[in-house]
Amino acid sequence: PIDILNKLAQNGFLEIFPNLTIAFRILLTMPISVATGEASFSKLKLIKNYLRSTMTQTRLSDLAILSIEKELANNLDYKDVIEIFAKAKARR
Repeated sequence: PIDILNKLAQNGFLEIFPNLTIAFRILLTMPISVATGEASFSKLKLIKNYLRSTMTQTRLSDLAILSIEKELANNLDYKDVIEIFAKAKARR
């Protein structure tokens, strides 16, 4: 679809077919938003199947965020996280 939209722009058809241009732009944005939402629900479904109803909604939400943002979580320096947690516990 993006190649077709680029060809329309190169040949000057964007002004002639404005509705077609709008339709292609909508088509190009739809898969990104749909795929992101589906991936989130898919991860949540996997977590729910694995853990069932043995936890609170807050814990389930936190685990879902960790699973969805797995790449970010994998790059965390655990020593820093442990240090922050230890300091927070020491204040109590």
